[in-house]
Amino acid sequence: MLLLRKWWLNYLANNTWIKAGASPCFDPYSTIHMKQLFLLLLLWVSPRVGQSQIPVEVFVGHEKTTLDVLFFKFFQTKQADTGSQPTRWLFFNRNRASVDYRMSTNQYLPLFGFTEAVSYNHPKLKGLAPVAVVQILSWGVFPKAGLQYAHTQKSFTLFSWLVTETTSKPAIDYFLLMRYTPKLNDKWHLFTQLESVSAFPTNANEDFNFTQRFRLGLKKGQWQWGAGVDWQQTGRNTWINNENIGSFLRHEF
Repeated sequence: MLLLRKWWLNYLANNTWIKAGASPCFDPYSTIHMKQLFLLLLLWVSPRVGQSQIPVEVFVGHEKTTLDVLFFKFFQTKQADTGSQPTRWLFFNRNRASVDYRMSTNQYLPLFGFTEAVSYNHPKLKGLAPVAVVQILSWGVFPKAGLQYAHTQKSFTLFSWLVTETTSKPAIDYFLLMRYTPKLNDKWHLFTQLESVSAFPTNANEDFNFTQRFRLGLKKGQWQWGAGVDWQQTGRNTWINNENIGSFLRHEF
């Protein structure tokens, strides 16, 4: 992380628009600017969430290959007598890239998405929390707010939120993540994961979008692997269905 900070300072020093104090025009379709925003957020958050495991998944399907990083961790605070302790603030991070095998110079281009969220988790709310979300996608930036629920046990994780965009005619998003890793023996665990992402636009001219991802495999130590499928349905009166069937390899760094 120290090397990443040094790289960013060197990047700032060698960009003329930053040195001159100018304000660049932000193009929501520019993946370069999206990466800059994401790196700024990562540099600010990284020392505050502790040295926790970060899972990275590569999914190779029959139509696309995806790279996925998803985790949520509590911010840490340093105590003189007990060391680092979790706060009530929970940080959620999702970075996802997708490459379509049909890619050409102007069609089926790679897609990138960064989702960052912060929630305040009071013990009396039993897992419920207000949450603020920022999504940086290949086609724009979308601030959102809503309600989140998080519950984790040794072999079970449930994470969900219902949020709405803070713009006029907003889309309402529902996100659900369920992971179950029961123990098979001393070394092996079953690995199952279900994810659902649903977008309900309030604008009658925009399409609904539903995505489901399922993973089934084995877990040994910090490694997980197995089979998976991604489904996507888009439309309103007529629907377009896409699926990507393949295998995944996941590692917790």
